[in-house]
Amino acid sequence: MSWTGSEDVAPTTRIATVINALLPSERRVVELILGDTEGAMESTAQELADRAGVARSTVVRACQSLGYRGYPQLRVALTRELAQAGQRVDDYGTSALGRIRADIDALAASLPQVASVLTEESVESAVALIVGARRLLALATGLSSPLASDLSMRLTAIGRPTEFVGDPIGQQIAARQLTADDTAVVISGSGANESSLRSARAVRAAGAKLIVVTSFASSPLVSIADVALVVAPATGSFRHELEHTSRVPHVILLESLVEVVGTRLGDASRTARSTVLSILSDNLSE
Repeated sequence: MSWTGSEDVAPTTRIATVINALLPSERRVVELILGDTEGAMESTAQELADRAGVARSTVVRACQSLGYRGYPQLRVALTRELAQAGQRVDDYGTSALGRIRADIDALAASLPQVASVLTEESVESAVALIVGARRLLALATGLSSPLASDLSMRLTAIGRPTEFVGDPIGQQIAARQLTADDTAVVISGSGANESSLRSARAVRAAGAKLIVVTSFASSPLVSIADVALVVAPATGSFRHELEHTSRVPHVILLESLVEVVGTRLGDASRTARSTVLSILSDNLSE
């Protein structure tokens, strides 16, 4: 992952998007930073290395993997991020509603960083491929499968017909039948789902274009994609992303992407939306 021109990307977001690709020793360093950010800010590189049980050079290497020259630059960035986030934490209690409100607050705080890793070039390329594809597939398995199904319906409703195949084997069969004029969008939070990888490889084998939507910049799917849309995860942990997966950032990106595609389609999209509204009206009961 190149962070050139990405000075505004918060350090915890950088960690979240590359942590799965770091060496185990480097991962211990960044997990320590995530677990005690204020303590890390008050530590020297050597002190942090001692706490993580690694060499000082490992701390420096971890910082460089995040796009910083060294630990002093990371400390400054962490200080800036904490200052911008503020320290106010509302106590909603331990009830179920309190937990829901606390989770919503935590998600709201993370939303400004959701698009921070995206680039103008990657988004424009994805939109162009979606608009111009002769045939378009939306593919995903596991927890991402509903997102691919929803994307297919939303794009079809705005005049960009999109196919969704739910079965993993069926996805691979459909992918292999694509041509160089076609495009597939593969959605995977981890970017390492084996079924999604097989479908993605089938897309490439067919000579079609591959768009990947994921939370991790350094992942197997990103490495084979023509275009990668990396959405910062709502948490800073690869393990948390796997165990307590949130697809809200992906939903936000995909819904916005559909609206952009609809704008690019122009009159064709307006005609399709009018038809959809008529169908919806016919299906509403009194």
